[in-house]
Amino acid sequence: MTDHYRIELHDVKFELQEKHEFHWLEELGHVFAVFDQQDSGNISFGVVCGTEKFFVKYAGAKTVAYSGDVPEAVANLKSAVHLYDELHHPSLITLVNHFSVGSGYAAIFKWFEGESLHPHWAFPPPEKYTHPDSPYYRFRQLSVEQRLEALDSIFSFHELVARKGFVAVDFYDGSLIYDFEKNKIQICDIDLYQRKSFINTMGRLWGSSRFMSPEEFEFGSSIDEKTNVFTMGATAFALLGGELDRSIEKWEAGEALYKVALRAVHADRKQRYQSLMEFKKTWDSALNGKI
Repeated sequence: MTDHYRIELHDVKFELQEKHEFHWLEELGHVFAVFDQQDSGNISFGVVCGTEKFFVKYAGAKTVAYSGDVPEAVANLKSAVHLYDELHHPSLITLVNHFSVGSGYAAIFKWFEGESLHPHWAFPPPEKYTHPDSPYYRFRQLSVEQRLEALDSIFSFHELVARKGFVAVDFYDGSLIYDFEKNKIQICDIDLYQRKSFINTMGRLWGSSRFMSPEEFEFGSSIDEKTNVFTMGATAFALLGGELDRSIEKWEAGEALYKVALRAVHADRKQRYQSLMEFKKTWDSALNGKI
């Protein structure tokens, strides 16, 4: 028996660690979806108002999966919203509004029809990789060309991130939503992206180890564009290869692209591409048969 507080809002039911009011959310429209399994301290909702749908991210409630400090989660979301304006891009979800709600904070985005490529709540590994209904499994059944298009969207966005003076932190397949009808990918979470470069003062940074470079585990190391070159290489292996098994036998997109991705994830920072622009230029050359 748990002492969780159960809440029902329109079409959704979920649990929190303690009572919380959501009258403000009901005033935004009809709540048709909830995403309550994140460990970030945020809880998110799908809301429809008239003919428009919105994705509402909220910090301020004590979610079941969050073990941290709620005011810290509120501060994190409040400090993150500017990123969605500064890094506006076709591959990034669109921020519509943001505001304080009592002691909490809400960010409103345009709704994007799609499914998370890391739906750990519905398809925990190994089902994520093997179940025919898993969005990740279904994505991996798409043609190599479709997956390369998705990667191009991801790479192009992170080129912009670099040009604007930021580095990606906590980017992984849980940050990706894919629309299988339109064959379009969107990045849905850049809350922890930071100004470049910065020093790792945590030891292990936030994120999935499947996408993280060695320096993201090392206290005192520099986190910069070369770190993100690794992240993009790891993303390529996650969508086209064997994820952490980076052998060519698991790779589906040809030897030239394999060599580019493999250099990107080199443990020695000096051996990687020195910028995302260099990485993307070399990737595109390999894609077009020029190397």
